[in-house]
Amino acid sequence: MLVLGAVAATFYYDSKLNRVDAMPSYAGRPADTPGTNWILVGSDSREGLSAEQKDQLATGDSAGARTDTIMLVHIPENGKAMLISIPRDLFVPVPGYGDHKINAAFSFGQAPLLIQTVETVSGIRIDHYAEIGFGGFDSLVDSVGGVNICIDQPLRDPKAGLNLRAGCQDLNGQQALGLVRTRAFPNADLQRVVNQRKFLSALMAKAASPSTLLNPFRLFPFANGAVSTLTVDQGTHIWDIARLGWALRGGPITTTVPTGGPENTADGDALAVGDNTTQFFGLLAADKSIPADLLQDTGSVIG
Repeated sequence: MLVLGAVAATFYYDSKLNRVDAMPSYAGRPADTPGTNWILVGSDSREGLSAEQKDQLATGDSAGARTDTIMLVHIPENGKAMLISIPRDLFVPVPGYGDHKINAAFSFGQAPLLIQTVETVSGIRIDHYAEIGFGGFDSLVDSVGGVNICIDQPLRDPKAGLNLRAGCQDLNGQQALGLVRTRAFPNADLQRVVNQRKFLSALMAKAASPSTLLNPFRLFPFANGAVSTLTVDQGTHIWDIARLGWALRGGPITTTVPTGGPENTADGDALAVGDNTTQFFGLLAADKSIPADLLQDTGSVIG
């Protein structure tokens, strides 16, 4: 009965996933590359949030959906998973639109164009897509009872609804959302993406811990939260999401895509694609280890 119940629950939650036609179809799309590759997108969609929730989460009222958070997860055939931030200001060719910052691809054509842009720049075939909005992130954190995070300085950012003391503390969903949104740092987005990776790793570790997996009062709210707030591509199933979480739970290699440095563009200040960017993506597409000089994981306020 336990086995049948587990199987039934798996297919029930799989049927509840929000799915969109995210995977692009275009001439010259990269063939399958080794390992499993995900694009994770944090959008600023307010869909489903009440006026009270928008005020509580300090989200504002902007319509539509944009993204400032783009992560590539590479799960190799052997070895540790990699959690990689793609800077939103990376200046790249967006198919059909000319050269723009990479997050413009999501604004122009949502998931399919963003994936096509990433694949074109990197040569990496994307296998899965997942997207979460403001309210979904907040709910996931609360469903596991919050996440303990140590920060090395007080953080206050009214624009993100953030007011945290220094030291170790349990963050609820509203506080966690503020932490991953704030860019009130000297290096703005480049520091923010490091905080985002560290928090996501901590959240996955909490979700995969015995305190969650063996506690139905946390496990089922987390599962309900995941299926109701995540948007995935048509070919992704609940067991794929479980494998993703398992791969990220135990300290993945985390980094930001290296760039050629700042450049002035028609879109304003941006980050150029450099030889190091091309080398990084080439090694990743071949499922080879990344040398230390191409890894960038400094600047986080999270200990």
